[in-house]
Amino acid sequence: MTSQCTHVGDVGNVTPVANGFFDCLQTGDTWEHLRICMTCDYVGCCDSGHASKHAGTSGHPVAQSFEPTEDWYWCYIDQVALVIPGSPELSYV
Repeated sequence: MTSQCTHVGDVGNVTPVANGFFDCLQTGDTWEHLRICMTCDYVGCCDSGHASKHAGTSGHPVAQSFEPTEDWYWCYIDQVALVIPGSPELSYV
């Protein structure tokens, strides 16, 4: 594990496609601790493992918390939380 993220360059401007986890929205289930992929805008639950599974299968390393009161990022590869200065604020669709 490193104390720095080597994938900050992979962070892009993303626009969420839903106000929650798409799979849960389709089935009417609830979700907890949403994360948005900063490469492709995938929104997934953290607790269910969908967000980390997405990172592993897609190779997209950095996600941002998609919770309204949180503003931090997580790099799944480097296993480090980070704040990205000057990063664009995401808004709900």
